Amino acid sequence: MLNRSVNPPEGARRGLVVAIANQKGGVGKTTTAINLGANLALRGHRVLLLDLDPQGNASTGLGVRIADGSRSIYSALIGQRTLEEIVVPTGVDNLALAPSSIDLAGAELEMVPMLSREQRLAAAITPVAGDYDTILVDCAPSLGLLTINALAAADELLIPVQCEFYALEGLGQLMDSIDLVRESLNTGLHIGSVLLTMFDARTKLSTDVAIQIRNYFGERVFRTVIPRSIRLSEAPSYGEPIEVYDRMSPGAVAYRYVAIEFLQRHRQQEQEQ
Repeated sequence: MLNRSVNPPEGARRGLVVAIANQKGGVGKTTTAINLGANLALRGHRVLLLDLDPQGNASTGLGVRIADGSRSIYSALIGQRTLEEIVVPTGVDNLALAPSSIDLAGAELEMVPMLSREQRLAAAITPVAGDYDTILVDCAPSLGLLTINALAAADELLIPVQCEFYALEGLGQLMDSIDLVRESLNTGLHIGSVLLTMFDARTKLSTDVAIQIRNYFGERVFRTVIPRSIRLSEAPSYGEPIEVYDRMSPGAVAYRYVAIEFLQRHRQQEQEQ
């Protein structure tokens, strides 16, 4: 098994690797990956977005379509190409993408007999980690081998949680998976932040769920919440982040503040170290 010794040379600056994960589907993982990444990039940070979901929504949401796995994250995971070879630019300056393809759907089975299968992504990221300030990994809505790879490679986890009735459903299972990965694969993994999504201020339910999440996760929850927004839903069909599609919409403003909070948190952490 590989370990965290697959790091850049001593003295080299390694970009922060953030896995955006929640095994529950439809909670805003991809929306967060695209729009947090775009906002960080527009502030001059070098960002790489890894689309680790076989559905490839982060790729299409940025206007990139890969028909087969020859130039996708799939080929990097199985060792056909390096990550550097498959990264493509996006319509946002400073934001690069490692796209997904349909071939990724079979990657978990192909990786089973491979040596250090849980560390394939970590090994792929290592050579390019110094080229970016932040590497965001958009995970599939499952706790399969692809997501385990993301957790094994990440410095921290960002968990989007929808402000709906079943918000806490399955979070216990995610916490258990994090503990297992921390024990056996990545001792440095921790929950960096939690983002409340699909918030509807008109309903008592959204407010109640937000209170529950803040009570459970404390200061790790972003102060900013992401509102329900038709414009946020429309933007991916145009292959654009919301900041480009409609920067004055409530969703765009919210993700702008999330990016500011994200940077403030990590700037403070660097000062404390």
